[in-house]
Amino acid sequence: MEPQLTEQTVAPYGTWSSPISAELVARAGTSLSAPWIEDGTVWFLEGRPVEGGRVVLMRAEVDRAPMDVTPSGFNVRTMVHEYGGGAYCVREGTVFFSNFEDQRLYRQDSGGDPVPITAAVEERRHRYADGRVTADGSRWIGVRERHEGNGRPDEVVNELVVLPTDGSTEPRAIAGGRDFYAAPRISPDGTRLCFLAWDLPWMPWDGCELFAAELAPDGTLGDLTHIAGRNGEESIWQPEWSPSGDLVFASDRSGWWNLERVRNGERRVLHEAEAEFGYPAWVFGMRSFAFVDGGSIACAYDHDGLTSFAMLDPEGGGLRDLELPQNSLGGPHVVAEGSTVVLVAGSPTIPNQVVRLDVATESIEVLRTSAEVPVDSGFFSVPRPIEFPTEGGLTAHALYYPPTNPGYTAPDEDRPPLIVFSHGGPTSNASAIFSLGVQFWTSRGFALVDVNYGGSTGYGRAYRERLYGQWGVVDLQDCVNAAMYLVEQGEVDPDRLLIRGGSAGGYTTVCALTFTDTFAAGASYFGLADLEQFAGGDTHKFELQYEHTLVGPYPEAVDLYRARSPIHFLDRIATPMLVLQGADDKVVPPSHAELIVEALQERGIPHAYLLFEGEGHGFRKAENIARSYEAELSFYAQVLGFEPGDPLRKLEIDNLPA
Repeated sequence: MEPQLTEQTVAPYGTWSSPISAELVARAGTSLSAPWIEDGTVWFLEGRPVEGGRVVLMRAEVDRAPMDVTPSGFNVRTMVHEYGGGAYCVREGTVFFSNFEDQRLYRQDSGGDPVPITAAVEERRHRYADGRVTADGSRWIGVRERHEGNGRPDEVVNELVVLPTDGSTEPRAIAGGRDFYAAPRISPDGTRLCFLAWDLPWMPWDGCELFAAELAPDGTLGDLTHIAGRNGEESIWQPEWSPSGDLVFASDRSGWWNLERVRNGERRVLHEAEAEFGYPAWVFGMRSFAFVDGGSIACAYDHDGLTSFAMLDPEGGGLRDLELPQNSLGGPHVVAEGSTVVLVAGSPTIPNQVVRLDVATESIEVLRTSAEVPVDSGFFSVPRPIEFPTEGGLTAHALYYPPTNPGYTAPDEDRPPLIVFSHGGPTSNASAIFSLGVQFWTSRGFALVDVNYGGSTGYGRAYRERLYGQWGVVDLQDCVNAAMYLVEQGEVDPDRLLIRGGSAGGYTTVCALTFTDTFAAGASYFGLADLEQFAGGDTHKFELQYEHTLVGPYPEAVDLYRARSPIHFLDRIATPMLVLQGADDKVVPPSHAELIVEALQERGIPHAYLLFEGEGHGFRKAENIARSYEAELSFYAQVLGFEPGDPLRKLEIDNLPA
């Protein structure tokens, strides 16, 4: 660790030197996700930017350091829904996983090499996710996604399939006809299966349905029983069978995702609270609760922008918070066995970690840390939740990070430039989890506000539904109002307001730079430019009709789509913009970036465009992550007219006045 600095240099905000380099952001961090525990052994996934974003399955036996399971050349990642998740499962030390390069399902016995158990299909047209193995180990049951015909989104078929774990026969569909399936879970006695299903235009957090059925030894399902949930009305999260055979899940029918139980046909809320015990199912396999010895439930829940970990008594409904240093979920990911709980979690100053917790003693053991950061914690900005006024007499939420660097202070009258973060989704949320990417900015003297605009998760269903029909309006207003609130509080410089975001956050960014004059510059990471193009099917199946809820049915609401699309208002674009895009992005194809760049060029607006080959929806390669941060800092420095405090490769900006 570098020593804490005691003497401070006086320098303008934004010009401070920082030990948190772009290369450190890219290379010091690995992604940690999807823990599993069996017979005391903990398994988890580790994404490695320095290996081109390869995801490796890790195993940590008791009292032994984690070690690689999947060998070089294998990448544990599924492309179902494009976002993936649920890429592996374990039974008695044997692993079943999806491999990114060919999307085949593989079996890897302990000490052996991976062996494919599904056939090779050209162009990765058959994909597998979210599977579980039957009690006798003979069959794998999970989600299959088939890309038929020309691979158009409306030609993609999602279904539940069963296949022998030795790969001796082809997968057989056991449930189909719905647009999407998720969370097939086998009861402890092996006689029943539950699963989720939903249909377009809904997303699973808008509403989905939970079913259960008898499960025959060959994997065939009996008649389906509807347990809970309804398309567009009630969302169900993480159905699980308890050790005694009850179904437990989170439902938002009260307006909040609260845990419920079904026993003998009776449905009961286990603990009623204005807090979220569930999350948007962007990827498969996420878990926010697990069963421990004695009948208790270890759980995570969000309230006021932070995460708490607790023990819930399902009989009495009592909730006891655990005193852990971690207060932000990375996932969410919570699994358990006996009295041991495994979390992937962190805090504003603790990088994401795989943590083993003994709930009997509340002792914790850190198995893996996502980032070994050779930087004193004095450089880390700690956010404070803020609530600020917005349109319609409402308030919205955000996390505010002040500039923080122990080696610097600013002149008395100086105010820092502000970067407004607009998160993706848009049904996602900004959390307080440690981010070297955030600290890259704050340690250089930037203030940062991570906005949980209307539509974000963590504040109840009504808050999520603020975005219904209002995408491009509510998110934009809340991002602008967050900046204005901080200006009025005297926290930031009104002439140096910046905005950045990726995906849906990139769309909000482009809207902000087109429809308002609030910001001095911005950066769009793989952001949308033309909602009509998106609505016309230029995306993947999972989000094929997402905009029907967020904007309106297409083509009936075509005028609304055009009114919310920056590309139709080229004459208004007057703000410098950095555009960053992955060449292989299937969610927001490069055509959207090219529309923006063409408009900027025609208008003579200062801009730069970086297209990264081999990257999809989100950058995974260390060299590209580092380049994006360097480019963004150089862009802001040149547009705002200041000199960065560290040596920096200068970005070439088109149309920038000399």
